[in-house]
Amino acid sequence: MSKTDLVEVIAAKAGLTKADAARALDAAIEGITEGVKKQGKVTLVGFGTFKVTKRAARDGINPLTKQPLHIPAKNAVSFKAGSKLKDSVN
Repeated sequence: MSKTDLVEVIAAKAGLTKADAARALDAAIEGITEGVKKQGKVTLVGFGTFKVTKRAARDGINPLTKQPLHIPAKNAVSFKAGSKLKDSVN
């Protein structure tokens, strides 16, 4: 499902115009992004949890040249599905 498809579903279910639904979706995404950035975790009960995880530095190999390279440490965002989302899929 693309963002456009999701906007159409939101507009239909909430009785909004597509423009209003797009603004609402953008605001929700922005809120989740800021929450993860500032607090490291955003929990949407029943849906899931977005969380910052730390990836350690490691050594790797460039697949094209087969030369070793160093991959620096960085933060990544992970998502763990909530119980209602898991149940709806199974």
